[in-house]
Amino acid sequence: MAMANHSSSSSSSSSRVESLRSERIYSSKLYFDVPPTKVPIIYSKSYRISLLGFERMHLFDCCKGARICRFLIEEGILSKTQIVKPVSASKDDLLVVHSNAYLKSLKKSANVSEIIKISAVSLLPNYIVQQRILRPLRKQVGGTVLAGKLAKERGWAINVGGGFHHGCAEKGGGFCAYADITLCIRYAFQCLNITRAMIIDLDAHQGNGHATDFADDGRVYILDVYNKNIYPRDYEARKLINQKVELVSGTTTEKYLECLENALQAAERAFHPELVVYNAGTDILDGDPLGRLKVTPNGIIARDEKVFKFARRRNIPLVMLTSGGYLKSSARVIANSIKNLKAKNLIDLEMSESKVSGQFV
Repeated sequence: MAMANHSSSSSSSSSRVESLRSERIYSSKLYFDVPPTKVPIIYSKSYRISLLGFERMHLFDCCKGARICRFLIEEGILSKTQIVKPVSASKDDLLVVHSNAYLKSLKKSANVSEIIKISAVSLLPNYIVQQRILRPLRKQVGGTVLAGKLAKERGWAINVGGGFHHGCAEKGGGFCAYADITLCIRYAFQCLNITRAMIIDLDAHQGNGHATDFADDGRVYILDVYNKNIYPRDYEARKLINQKVELVSGTTTEKYLECLENALQAAERAFHPELVVYNAGTDILDGDPLGRLKVTPNGIIARDEKVFKFARRRNIPLVMLTSGGYLKSSARVIANSIKNLKAKNLIDLEMSESKVSGQFV
């Protein structure tokens, strides 16, 4: 009898959690209608982390997103007025995934310092840390969540930021304070009539955050290609990956693309998603000090093209996140890749009359 009561109580508690999650999602402002004069490329200058110069103590390029957009604008691929600006994720939005205890822990600068790996940040007043680090990250979270809606409506969306794949419900790490990928999928399940999602994580690092969050959720399939010799070496999370491709330091372009092609073919046979979230880190580039792989810029372009073709072939909406990349050349490579996707008709950046009238073709 006691066991039955416990089971009933547990079920009731779970139901309340799901009900509260739904209420938070439906009252959120992260989803909004984007006019047809905009294209599904999302960016805000508020993405930039600026911390009194302390940001230079980390290899992360805080100007990467701005430079990607500038390259595309200067080359006439994109106009400034076409870019979609997201809203920032609120506390209620973040509580859809994160616990209140975890969010409260971010009010201590030392905890944020540990997540972003800049020890000097622990010495700063927390209001500065909130304004200069966490607020930009929350804005990028808003961009990732909105990208899910835009991908469903337009077929694809690129958030020029986000991809915080080390963040999960109860903790952050590796410069990832919030779990934007988990949030994007939770919102899609709730609001977009999507029941199955695939995460294709091609950042050089293992995506342990979203793997932990979706550990018992058969609606989510994870394909993760990563360097097994580097951070985070989360062996428990590795068990939760549906299809893992473990590379070694020094893996070259040819080998990388061969492994990816085989993995995509296996994923296509194994799972039938209604949304793909593509974590497109450029830290696989040859020379990247953290990724330690040897993929060329043209290899990155070929990689992105393969993933977009995978989704296009099956008419699956695709969200792309620019994620990690610790070389200054990453921005140029990403811009060139977007340019290639346009040239191959895998994304459409043109404004036709039918689109302006609201009829998407």
